[in-house]
Amino acid sequence: MNTHKLWAWIVLLASFAFVLQLSTTARAQDDGQDQNQVQNQEPNQDQDQDQTQDPPGRVARLNFSQGSISFRPAGEDDWVAGVPNRPMVSGDDLWADEDSRAEVHVGSAAIRLGAKTGITFLTLDDHTTQIRLAEGSLIVRVRHVDDDDSYEIDTPNIAFSLLQPGEYRVDVSEDGSQSITTVWHGRGRVTGGGFNYTVVANQSATFTGSDHLDYEVAQLPDRDDLDTWAFERDDREDRADSANYVSREMTGYEDLDEYGDWSYVAGYGPCWRPRAVVIGWAPYRFGHWAFIGPWGWTWVEDEPWGFAPFHYGRWAFVGAGWFWVPGPVVVRPIWAPALVAFVGGGPGFRFSAGVGVGWFPLAPGEVYLPGYRVSRAYVNNVNLTNTMVSVTKVTNVYNTVIVNRSTTVNRITYVNQRVNNGVTVVSHDAFVNARPVAQNVMRVDSRELAAAPVSHVVAAEPIHASVTGAGRPVSVRPPAVVISRPVVAVRTPPPLPRPIEQRQAQAGGRLNQQALVRPMGAAQSAPVNAAARSASTATPTKDGFRPFTQPNSGNNQVRPMPNAQPRVYEQQGTPQPVNRGTQQPQYRGTQPGPTHPLVRPAPPVQERSPQQEQQQEQKFNQWHQERPASRPQQQQQQREPPHSSPPKQESPKKGR
Repeated sequence: MNTHKLWAWIVLLASFAFVLQLSTTARAQDDGQDQNQVQNQEPNQDQDQDQTQDPPGRVARLNFSQGSISFRPAGEDDWVAGVPNRPMVSGDDLWADEDSRAEVHVGSAAIRLGAKTGITFLTLDDHTTQIRLAEGSLIVRVRHVDDDDSYEIDTPNIAFSLLQPGEYRVDVSEDGSQSITTVWHGRGRVTGGGFNYTVVANQSATFTGSDHLDYEVAQLPDRDDLDTWAFERDDREDRADSANYVSREMTGYEDLDEYGDWSYVAGYGPCWRPRAVVIGWAPYRFGHWAFIGPWGWTWVEDEPWGFAPFHYGRWAFVGAGWFWVPGPVVVRPIWAPALVAFVGGGPGFRFSAGVGVGWFPLAPGEVYLPGYRVSRAYVNNVNLTNTMVSVTKVTNVYNTVIVNRSTTVNRITYVNQRVNNGVTVVSHDAFVNARPVAQNVMRVDSRELAAAPVSHVVAAEPIHASVTGAGRPVSVRPPAVVISRPVVAVRTPPPLPRPIEQRQAQAGGRLNQQALVRPMGAAQSAPVNAAARSASTATPTKDGFRPFTQPNSGNNQVRPMPNAQPRVYEQQGTPQPVNRGTQQPQYRGTQPGPTHPLVRPAPPVQERSPQQEQQQEQKFNQWHQERPASRPQQQQQQREPPHSSPPKQESPKKGR
């Protein structure tokens, strides 16, 4: 009996000790989890803050010019000839002189300048396109507007916000006292003189004055040469076959049809190939390097089609030729300055032929590491939207090169580094002076190139010629009064950057070396469509993209793509446009006033008096009564080719 009691007490004490230990362990684990959450909270917050400092995922592209087109990089005083395919960013100026025209694309939006027209990109980022129109005529075709997108055209007396997809025109008189807004399709809001005005489709509104605006609304004017040209360009884009294979938000897609063809390449899916290239052609060889903030060294290709294939996707050498592999079709792919890896670009390295900088195009599935300062999430997004690659592979390469502070990436096997004639090398002097690469290629033995260190950065500091690029100095520029004329703005644009000499002096001559990728916390994937997500993880299908595998040689891998019908933009995963006409103007930033020297804030919007409201009503009713009953049919006739009716001559100085 005593023995049974003893064993009962032993079991009871053991159970009590076990429960006490379990409780202590659980409490310690909870404390540890709380500490880990606190430790992880700050990096995530830092990451969110740091992502706001990432460079924009889109830029503008000068894709067409006729006559005398002058360009001035942000922060500089020199005007140079406009160079096609030069990326344009916030602060850049563009001037179309007499008898001249220009076309600029920002994703799917087309911006067309008439004669004697000067614009400045006040703000150009992922969601805002803010343009200063000091004088002349500007036609804008907006294909898509998200809830957080903003298109604003600022003139000397009004700020015109484009609220819906559509076609718009703004004319500013030579003295800047009058602005005319024309809306063929869409809806816009004018802010100026202390009031808001709504301009709807089939309306043309004239605003005269500055502090007090005289407002008149009228029917659409007859078409002129500029209208006809713009509509023809729009129709050309509407029929673009390349919209079947890439997003319309990929800047530069509009010129692919004219200069190349789509084929299905085994292992890669639909690929594009230029029809005619010179002997010895290779990607990133026929063009020049320019230093464009905030990315730094940026490639500018010479060919008229040479924008999208050099800032999105990857290049693959198949059989006996180069093919551009665009990657997954996402709503808005992330633009990159140049999707290359550098060879021998580190400090102190020299080829046997001398000090030089080399590079080669990245192949499908190879990870791009930016050489400029970005967040960890940006590294994921710029890769996932431009090639089929897993997050795990991006993380492994990132950890090896960035986290472990390895400046070279020679542990990685790069396919195009070993392609015959795939690596391009120029002297350091030719690189920083934006000289034509094809005319300054250094001859380096292939074995030496294969053994040279590979890096994601290049040790080359920019100079003034690096910023102005290949454009030659020009005397044709806007009149001084146009250059200095302020405009009215709803949004506050960022300040102008300083000239390159001042930035280099502040950086102690190490401006490029300061703009390096820094390690950040865990990243989130970019929003890609379901097909792209499944293709990156699932077994390759017959008609879909596949993860990267080096293709076998032979032209039997390539077959022509069938003639496909262009799809509408909504089929690319974009929601229907939202009517934003009731939204109020949103001011950018927290500063009370503008920081740009050529921008003044629009006066506060006032409530109209009963008499003013009655006048507005009378003007609208008069316009509505004067509308022709068959206006839609007449509008369609205006969109027909120019032979259908003789066009009027454009007169940008006096408006329309």
